[in-house]
Amino acid sequence: MASYKLFVILAIAAIIAPSVLGKDHIVGDETGWTTNFDYQAWAKAKEFRVGDRLIFNYPEGSHNVIRADGASFKQCMKPSNVEALTSGSDAITLATPGKKWYFCGFPNHCDVGNQKLTITVLAQGEVSSPAPSPSDLQSAATARTGSVYFEMMALMVAFLIFLQ
Repeated sequence: MASYKLFVILAIAAIIAPSVLGKDHIVGDETGWTTNFDYQAWAKAKEFRVGDRLIFNYPEGSHNVIRADGASFKQCMKPSNVEALTSGSDAITLATPGKKWYFCGFPNHCDVGNQKLTITVLAQGEVSSPAPSPSDLQSAATARTGSVYFEMMALMVAFLIFLQ
């Protein structure tokens, strides 16, 4: 009986985990992190949430990743208190909501080569903007509500089975 309970709990956890865990975003998709790519257009088609990760792939030694604030980003200037990421496969977990800025600190890569990215990170459950049409809002709200309802019901069932 205990193994059955464990199986049910693990099965429910496997169903819920993908919606709770963050998503990995490969910056630039198959192009990766490089110069002369429109990262703003790439980001526009994505939704970034707390818990997601940005993965910057590039040939080690040819680029880097600088986390910046808005002012440093505009000037393509590395903040003094920030270390460049240089592994060639840098992963950044998006821990807080709000605007985030990244650029390559190699000479001319940011300002001339346009190797820079600005994103807005949403909190879990926050609805993204720009505002979709009313029918999109209704279907998104229904999907989110249904997903949360399903997750809560699954947790309640697991808890009740565990208590038996």
